[in-house]
Amino acid sequence: MNGKQPNQKDVVHYMKKLIIFDLDGTLAESKAAIDEEMAVILGNLLTVAKVAVISGGDWPQFEKQVLAYLPQKSLKRLSILPTCGTKFYKYSKGWKELYAENFTAKEKELITKELTEAVTKSGFEAKKTWGDQIEDRGSQVTYSALGQSAPLAEKKKWDPGFAKRKIIKKTLDKTLKAFSVQMGGATSIDITKPGIDKAYGIRKLKKVLDIKISEMIFIGDALMEGGNDHPAYKTDVDCIRVRNPEDTKRVVEGIMVCLGFKPAVAK
Repeated sequence: MNGKQPNQKDVVHYMKKLIIFDLDGTLAESKAAIDEEMAVILGNLLTVAKVAVISGGDWPQFEKQVLAYLPQKSLKRLSILPTCGTKFYKYSKGWKELYAENFTAKEKELITKELTEAVTKSGFEAKKTWGDQIEDRGSQVTYSALGQSAPLAEKKKWDPGFAKRKIIKKTLDKTLKAFSVQMGGATSIDITKPGIDKAYGIRKLKKVLDIKISEMIFIGDALMEGGNDHPAYKTDVDCIRVRNPEDTKRVVEGIMVCLGFKPAVAK
């Protein structure tokens, strides 16, 4: 220790201004709403930092899982990036879509064909499904092994270690070389245009919000190789891997302390 005290400039330099989250498996269980404690924690976080959520889910999932539970006064500090960052929404007297990198009809047809064939080839076709397995999200095509409405308990036990999806992804990496293929959620594989992933979304946040990468933190549960959070590493953003929403709560509580959040004390 040299005894030198950090000056205000040093403190500001290291201060984080934007906390970025994955959704499923990070803020909430797969396709479930954030719980009451998470809603309070996010509401508190929005008082000391800007927040963004990037997920493979489409806009309706964000409305249902997150936005319905947050105080409206905080929404101006929140950015929403559905379908792995291929869409971007900001709040200004209502939510506005800033961009959408949508597929053409031919691209969707090709992706659907190759997805179907890759799953058949893998031998991991589900014996029972709940709803459609392949969903067109405009800027992303998502494969959900057990269907879009599968019970969480069933999804959790289908591929907890990503082993099945890694095999399917290996085939798709060869047959869909012109696209980005990532694993996310409990049973899903997300396919977007090349270069359109969570790294793309983070760079968009940098540009739109005018915040340096060094002033951001990304938190996600699928930061492993092949996971749909993994591209975040390409941006050099500081990343924190969590196992579940309970992990996320504790991580965020620690971040808020560092950012100077003072909880109200009952008198």
